[in-house]
Amino acid sequence: MSVQRMSEREFDFKDQDFGRVKTIVYDFAGIDLNDSKKNLVYNRLSKRIRFLNMQSFSEYLDFVDSQGEAEFVHLINAITTNLTFFFRENHHFDYLAKTVIPGLVESNSSSKKIRIWSAGCSTGEEPYSIAIVLKESMPPGWDAKVIATDLDSNVVNTGQMGVYKTDRLKGVSEERKKRWFLKGSGSQAGFVKVKPELQDIIEFGQLNLMNDWPIKDSIDVIFCRNVVIYFNKPTQTKLFSRYADRLPDNGHLFIGHSESLYKVSDRFELLGQTIYKKVK
Repeated sequence: MSVQRMSEREFDFKDQDFGRVKTIVYDFAGIDLNDSKKNLVYNRLSKRIRFLNMQSFSEYLDFVDSQGEAEFVHLINAITTNLTFFFRENHHFDYLAKTVIPGLVESNSSSKKIRIWSAGCSTGEEPYSIAIVLKESMPPGWDAKVIATDLDSNVVNTGQMGVYKTDRLKGVSEERKKRWFLKGSGSQAGFVKVKPELQDIIEFGQLNLMNDWPIKDSIDVIFCRNVVIYFNKPTQTKLFSRYADRLPDNGHLFIGHSESLYKVSDRFELLGQTIYKKVK
């Protein structure tokens, strides 16, 4: 960035301030920000500083230190990016429907229970896509639920509401649109709402993956897609080891298309297309 553009900034933002942000974000959420994120941090946090009627990043970061977790969450919410849509990376959902769920119906026949965790659920499109697959694939009488968590409390609230702009349905067939969504009219034109029967099998909650997990249910499948791109390798290794501890033998893990467990974890076997199976 040129000296001229830096001088045009509304708030003073020193390397020392960016260093403080990096430390806060890493210590609180395990997210590793590199120097390429400096402008993003400035742009995202400037809105918060302006909202609080503060004059500088230094003043705001002192405020963060004094407020503790409540303001940490606002800072994290501002920095992390939540962009998704229904049935994103559709091959994952095809594999879930055609391979994983039939396998679970066989292995869990005594309990008739399935739990799938959407870890990093963003605004809810992923867990609702999983719920649709469950509804379409499960035999009657089974107890199948989706646990949906995210660090960002704002996106969790969006997911709970289940209301979306129609452009988020670009990955959804016309048949599924009619079956699982209610079309808005009047002031809600251009929006859809997921049907209550999908909301009924999803439990949304705010969760920091770096903290203890209050999830008591056994977990059969974990979706953790486009989450660990924010983490450094040691943090990724620790997280995937914890996932392996929660999955049964041969349990499945789905990660994002730009992510890999290569030299990160030896506890999963790659099945192809960022689908993994627990091996130890």
